[in-house]
Amino acid sequence: MQYTHLGRTGLEVSRLCLGTMNFGPETSEAESFSIMDRALEHGINFFDTADVYGRSPLFHRGEGVTEQILGRWFAQGGGRRDKVVLATKVYVEMGDWPNQSRLSALHIRSACDESLRRMQTDHIDLYQMHHIDRQTPWEEIWQAMEQLVHEGKVIYVGSSNFAGWHIVQANEMARSRHFLGLVSEQSLYNLTARTVELEVLPACQAYGLGVIPWSPLAGGLLGGALRKAEAGRRASSSVQEAIEKNRTKLEAYEHFCTELGEEPAHVALAWLLANSVVTAPIIGPRTIEQLDATLRALEIPMSKEMLEKLDEIFPGPGGAAPEAYAW
Repeated sequence: MQYTHLGRTGLEVSRLCLGTMNFGPETSEAESFSIMDRALEHGINFFDTADVYGRSPLFHRGEGVTEQILGRWFAQGGGRRDKVVLATKVYVEMGDWPNQSRLSALHIRSACDESLRRMQTDHIDLYQMHHIDRQTPWEEIWQAMEQLVHEGKVIYVGSSNFAGWHIVQANEMARSRHFLGLVSEQSLYNLTARTVELEVLPACQAYGLGVIPWSPLAGGLLGGALRKAEAGRRASSSVQEAIEKNRTKLEAYEHFCTELGEEPAHVALAWLLANSVVTAPIIGPRTIEQLDATLRALEIPMSKEMLEKLDEIFPGPGGAAPEAYAW
């Protein structure tokens, strides 16, 4: 396994981050345990979850099903918790009452305690704000986060789905309080969704935030969707619509991957890993076999010619702002 520092911190994490969103609704607890054990065998030490994960028609809001699965896995011992850099999130509604969502100091504190209880641990390594909260001032947010750090319940603080100027706002306020501030940003980023290249990635680079791309395969679109459809494997309606919308690009992409002799999913991950600001794409395997196969992405060298060809197939915004849209 390859490791890198999370942004400007001294914390070392694996170049692939194990996403747990499928644990519960899509993947059974027993299979989830096996996937996490295999991840450790491969040297993957970076696990990402959220308090809201696991919600489905079978599970009610506020249960934190996925966090509970992680907690029962940690409780098996064997050094599991000590080997994992554990990331979770706060923001989404966890109940019907006021102050059971967003980023008020009250909700941050109570949500953190509930996540700790569910995951059967005494600290969260990376506590991420799941979304920007335009109704809560940064003074209040940082006061709450600083208290959690002071109490040893949280080690690092990160963001998710922030705009570039939100990252600037947050870290300038943190700097004025002599606090470390944000160390990572978890963004939608893949070959088909490159908007973050305009301002989010430059902000992360300037402030030393590690970037953790979510949906690196565009919900399966970059995982050989055309080939799977031709083989008779039925995709969800949303993926089918995306295939038709992007058919020309996908045809060129999958043909290029075939020429390389590589799986489309692995090329998509390797493209992200070639970006120096990216720490670790989040992979969400439903099975051990999917997890094992994903490691191939770490071995694909991305040449200048390969990167240029992918830019040709999936044009980005043209680089960073403002040069991308102005002289």
